[in-house]
Amino acid sequence: QVQLVESGGGLVQAGGSLRLSCAASGRTFSSYAMGWFRQAPGKEREFVAATGKTDGRTYYEDSAKGRFTISRDNAKNTVDLQMNSLKPEDTAIYYCAASPRWGYPKKAFEYDSWGQGTQVTVSS
Repeated sequence: QVQLVESGGGLVQAGGSLRLSCAASGRTFSSYAMGWFRQAPGKEREFVAATGKTDGRTYYEDSAKGRFTISRDNAKNTVDLQMNSLKPEDTAIYYCAASPRWGYPKKAFEYDSWGQGTQVTVSS
């Protein structure tokens, strides 16, 4: 497994932007596909975006397409989530996760390492 620490959450007005960062340590970062999930109060954890191990390709949940961008830096062992045009419904705890699977895992059970989460609150 790999250890993950998120940062960058906060309070922002609707239409604003936030950039979340996730720092990894403990294992070879490029051996993992990386994903971002979120969980709003009273709801299940849901997939937001993922990026493959080394090919730089990405995959997004429909509501994130065109607004969010996931990017990774294998030299720095980091994965970021740039979030633009934020909406109140984006309010949630955002989690960074690592998966040993190839491709762009979209299910929480496919990930074996999780960060502690960072709160994102979007006010209307």
